[in-house]
Amino acid sequence: MADVTQDVLVKRIGYEAERINSYELIARRGGELAPFTAGSHIDLHLPNGMFRSYSLLNDQRERHRYVIAVNKDGESRGGSSFVHDSVKVGDIMTISGPRNNFVLHEEAEHSVLIAGGIGITPLLSMIRRLEALGRHWELFYAARTRTGAAFLDELDAFRSDLHSRIHLDFDDERSGRLFDLPAIVGNAPAHAHLYCCGPVPMLAAFEAAAAGRPSDRVHVEYFQAREAPSTEGGFDVKLARSNRTIAVEPGKTILDALLDAGITANYACTEGVCGTCETRVLEGTPDHRDQFLSKEEQAANKSVMICCSGAKSRTLVLDL
Repeated sequence: MADVTQDVLVKRIGYEAERINSYELIARRGGELAPFTAGSHIDLHLPNGMFRSYSLLNDQRERHRYVIAVNKDGESRGGSSFVHDSVKVGDIMTISGPRNNFVLHEEAEHSVLIAGGIGITPLLSMIRRLEALGRHWELFYAARTRTGAAFLDELDAFRSDLHSRIHLDFDDERSGRLFDLPAIVGNAPAHAHLYCCGPVPMLAAFEAAAAGRPSDRVHVEYFQAREAPSTEGGFDVKLARSNRTIAVEPGKTILDALLDAGITANYACTEGVCGTCETRVLEGTPDHRDQFLSKEEQAANKSVMICCSGAKSRTLVLDL
């Protein structure tokens, strides 16, 4: 369903925190939307030509709507600013169907959820699912300020008088202590599944703290690139299906070169985060720059994110 597009109506826009709005989307002509699972995202096809991925934060049992939240980032390349400044209630928008790169393991005995800022969005959907299943979970939510933290009112509904599973941490309310990711990870039960979504420095610290845990119990979701895309160029991309060879010149990504040559390619975030542009590699060695593939998948060199990765070999043969 991820490659299928449809038009949706912006039914409601809500203020959730400073610089954060929520957007409720419904089918343009009524009826149900495609099913999704906790951790999923959709791609917005913006009228300015951009594609942007946003996590679904509502309950996966809701088929009548999708709800996303958008943080107006001061360093936005135009996506979040466009949504905040231009999208209005009643607008029709095109979206791609749900895709899940951040899957919730529903069978886990205990789940530890760690959010930084707008990273709360996929975790909120996970909390709703875990509650519906009666599973044990715990949330650690960090933000710069309380007024900049979204969905605190909704999280209040999950608090318990006997034992709070929700731990909030705000930069401007600390007394010199730091958000202690190593301690959070270290105190988690050995059998727990750990999930983290937030800014790149938090994710890097989380991955370092969780390095000793089984990789199948450690899960991250990147909203932005960890490193710059490969634009060194100087190699050729051979398209196996069309029997064409495209030169990737310095200053361009593989995706740039393909689009310049008039070749249609799937893409969305252009940062190697969402997985939309994943392409099968038939020959050659990619220079991986994405945050989508696992280390094992990158080492296997069976696929590449053409929006950001390059090539270590003189030629890269792709299944295009």
